[in-house]
Amino acid sequence: MKLTTKGRYAVTAMLDLALHGDQGPVSLADISSRQEISLSYLEQLFSRLRRQKLVVSIRGPGGGYRLSRDADRVYIAEVVDAVSESLDTTRCGNKGDCQNGEKCLTHHLWSDLSDQIHQFLSEISLGDLMKKREIRQVADRQNRRQDGKDSETINTDRLTDQAPA
Repeated sequence: MKLTTKGRYAVTAMLDLALHGDQGPVSLADISSRQEISLSYLEQLFSRLRRQKLVVSIRGPGGGYRLSRDADRVYIAEVVDAVSESLDTTRCGNKGDCQNGEKCLTHHLWSDLSDQIHQFLSEISLGDLMKKREIRQVADRQNRRQDGKDSETINTDRLTDQAPA
């Protein structure tokens, strides 16, 4: 699978935005700090995400970004597609010229795998990820690290009806 850093970082940043968006617009500097992703790299990614209407920018003091729609309606495949990432597992870019200009013996296998991965990611929303206990625990740890104290972390228990374990 050729999911590169660009796709991984875009999904990570969007999940961070979804987790913190209820507090108002989220700055890229805050995402950069929590996720340890370069601010300039985030600016490039969010430019693409904005063009695909997955996020909206809020200008001015206290500005930042917010999701353009509810987290339950933003799917991981959309995020990856928005930053022009390929989920292609063929070595020919799914062109069918993998062996001397012709399809190789396993071309269809790898092409079908690419389709399955895209379908899998099309069925997982940011909201689905936000409900996972493990993700809430990581978000809490990142918030404590960023804030430098335990008292100012977001309450991720509100993200699900389940009580933390």
